[in-house]
Amino acid sequence: MRFVTMTSLTLLLATATPAFAAEPAATADAAKKADQDGTQLAPLPADKSIKQTAIIGGKTVNYIATVGSLPVKDEKGKTIGEVVYTAYTVPGSAQKRPVTFAFNGGPGAASVYLNLGAIGPKKVNFGAEGDSPSDPAVLTDNANSWLDFTDLVFIDPIGTGFSRSLVDEEKTKKAFYTADTDIHYLSRIMYDWLVKNERLTSPKYLVGESYGGYRVPRLAYYLQTEMGVGVSGITMVSPYLDPPAIGDDDALSPLPWMINLPAMAAGHFEREGKPLDASTMGPVENYVRTQFVEDFLAGPQDKAATARLSAKVAELTGLDPALVKKMNGRVDIGTYLREIRRDQGLVGSVYDSNYTAFDPFPASSSPRYSDPLLTTLIAPTTSAMVDFVTRQVGWKIDARYNALSYEVNKDWDRDNTDTPVSDLRQAISIDPKMVVNIVHGWDDLSCPYFASRLILAQMPSFGVKNRVNLHMYDGGHMFYARASSGAAMRRDIMASYQQGS
Repeated sequence: MRFVTMTSLTLLLATATPAFAAEPAATADAAKKADQDGTQLAPLPADKSIKQTAIIGGKTVNYIATVGSLPVKDEKGKTIGEVVYTAYTVPGSAQKRPVTFAFNGGPGAASVYLNLGAIGPKKVNFGAEGDSPSDPAVLTDNANSWLDFTDLVFIDPIGTGFSRSLVDEEKTKKAFYTADTDIHYLSRIMYDWLVKNERLTSPKYLVGESYGGYRVPRLAYYLQTEMGVGVSGITMVSPYLDPPAIGDDDALSPLPWMINLPAMAAGHFEREGKPLDASTMGPVENYVRTQFVEDFLAGPQDKAATARLSAKVAELTGLDPALVKKMNGRVDIGTYLREIRRDQGLVGSVYDSNYTAFDPFPASSSPRYSDPLLTTLIAPTTSAMVDFVTRQVGWKIDARYNALSYEVNKDWDRDNTDTPVSDLRQAISIDPKMVVNIVHGWDDLSCPYFASRLILAQMPSFGVKNRVNLHMYDGGHMFYARASSGAAMRRDIMASYQQGS
């Protein structure tokens, strides 16, 4: 998940109140306090495993669920952090069975969203219109899990979940909260898990959502070249691949506006009951690549071009033509999400424009609300995960579980001069058998799908057809919350694993 205050702030702060952005940080990390005032943290519990079953893909899968931790050590061998993971493994031919490491994003998000929402063996309901933070946090079998064709290891980076730093604030930032150190220590964590569980000869895969999609191409390349671990394939879920391209609402370049418009159109088409496929979205993409760019670059001083641009943007978004004309056809995300249902007093989510909530201050001249989807899903996912870890598995810990850490996000050292696209290209070029999947929801405005479409159009063929695949599904950032979209992703990814076997 790429959540509120991350990387380029403008996409999400347009829909968040100042109070939301300034809410107390989710990680007043006890480990930092321990280093500062001399108090001692209680040691983490020993790894704990239980046997469970789930109906996945119509069949009963027997598996072992393990909650455990691995140390992070500095160059002198001192333990400076502890990473907590949740693993699901199916007993049997472990060496032949794939193992997939999963990461969410943020930065500052735990892996709970992929775990209990997308691909783990159990799920908690969230992300559907009408869901509430007070809904029961009850786990049920996830028919769309990947566990029947790959073991799964969900990793919570330092400062998220129960993972913790054991050094002071400044050392924590340098050791864990930069784009490069994040890749280095997480690669070592995966290596250590493989060694600990005797799985170095198993096929290895990576999956990352949002900023996790930023992570996994870089992790794959680092594992290949620095850790001596080959990766058979990677899946990027709603990835944040090219921060500079997304830009902001004042961008001179047409690229950010090009990237956003198809997702806005998809939301509008869905509200009209139209299917989201090549028949509806193909013409939009063609327009964005051609006439839109020409009219945009002509600038507001060209009245004919601006009138043409504004009329087409109003048609595609469903917004009031008079409003779009006032904006010279340049509709920002915040305006779109607030205006599409203003007559109903509803606002849309940046993660899925058709997930709505009531605007608490509809008469305000500026947005004063929290993102509807983000604030709805935190409660059920957090409660369900803590109950699973502490009661069901029995991994007892006296600490807060940080599903989303605003403190980690605030402290993150952002360097958007480099993108994971470079590492992705190099990782693919090194390994001719690696298969890559990029998966998106049509309605996502936090990490719009069209950015990935444009990126892939610029990539070489790498000699083999279908080495890099883009899959689109109904829904938004967490499209997998829709059962049909989760099932479609499962089918596509399972096919790619079979292709790589």
